[in-house]
Amino acid sequence: MLNKTLRIGTRESQLALWQSENVANSLKKMGASSTLIKIKSDGDTDLIMPLYAIGVQGIFTKTLDVALLENRIDIAVHSLKDVPTQLPKGIIIAAVLSRGSVSDVLLRKKDVNNQNFNLTIGTGSLRRKAQWLNKFPNYEVDNLRGNVQTRIEKLNKSDWHGAIFAKAGLERMELLGNNFQVLDWMIPAPAQGAIAVVCREEDTEIKALLKNIHCKTTSICVGVERKFLNILEGGCTAPIGAIAKLEGEKMTFTVGLFSTDGKQAVTSEKTVNLDSIADLAQLAVDELLSQGGKAIMEEIKNNR
Repeated sequence: MLNKTLRIGTRESQLALWQSENVANSLKKMGASSTLIKIKSDGDTDLIMPLYAIGVQGIFTKTLDVALLENRIDIAVHSLKDVPTQLPKGIIIAAVLSRGSVSDVLLRKKDVNNQNFNLTIGTGSLRRKAQWLNKFPNYEVDNLRGNVQTRIEKLNKSDWHGAIFAKAGLERMELLGNNFQVLDWMIPAPAQGAIAVVCREEDTEIKALLKNIHCKTTSICVGVERKFLNILEGGCTAPIGAIAKLEGEKMTFTVGLFSTDGKQAVTSEKTVNLDSIADLAQLAVDELLSQGGKAIMEEIKNNR
C-alpha cells in the first residue's frame, strides 16, 4: 500500500468534484488516503465562445496534465469524453470507472406549453447541434456553456424550448428532475458517461493501485470509440458520435458523422464477435468515408 497521501487533481466544477470524490472514496475503501487539489482549466475560463470554435484539444484537461507532469498532483480525474485520444508523453489512462448513462437528454422548460416559446434549444456541443438540426431543421440552436448548474440557470432564464445535457452528469448531480426527454436517437460522444483516472506512466505503485477500480468492460467499449474518433477526426473537431455496447461475446458499434449544419449525415451500425473488435473502428471509419463522410470531413476542414 502507498505510504503517502495521494494528491488528486480536479477541475473546480461540482460535477468534476463529484467525480474526484467518487475516486477518493473508492481509494479510501482500499486503505489509501487522498486529498483533492482544485485546478481551474482553460475550458472553464471562456464561457462565451462555443467549444468547437475555440479549437483546442484537451481544453478541459491541459492544465491538469501540466500539474501532473510537474509533480504537483499524483493523479487526475476526468470525464473521459474530454480527454484527447493522444495523451501527452509520460501520462497514461490508468483506470476507467464503470460507465454511467451514455444518453443525451433534453431538459424542457417547465412552462413548455407556453405558446410564446421560440423553436430554439441550447447546447455548446457541435455534435448535439448537428444531430438536432438534422432531425429538427426548423429549430434554432443557441450556444450554451458553463458547468451543469450554470447551464440549467441559463436555460431557466431563457425563452428556449429546452437544452441538451448528458444524462450521466445530471444524474450524478441529482439535477435530472422529471421534465426531461431521453434522446435515444442521438448518438453520444465517444466515451460519454465514463470517468477516467490518469497518472504518470512512471508511477508503478499508483498504476497498480488504480487497477483495483478499473472496469474492463467499460474500458473495452470506450477503447473502440476513442480509436474510431482518433482515426476519423485527425485533429479536426467534427460532429462525431460513437457508442459501443457489449452483450455477451458480441459488440454492437453505432457511429455517425454529421455536417456542422446538420443537413448531411452518415451513420453505421455493426455487430461483431468480441474476438473481431481489433479492426472494428477502422472498418466503421472506412464505411462512413465511403458513404459520403469524406466530403463532410473535407468541408469541415476547409471551413476552419
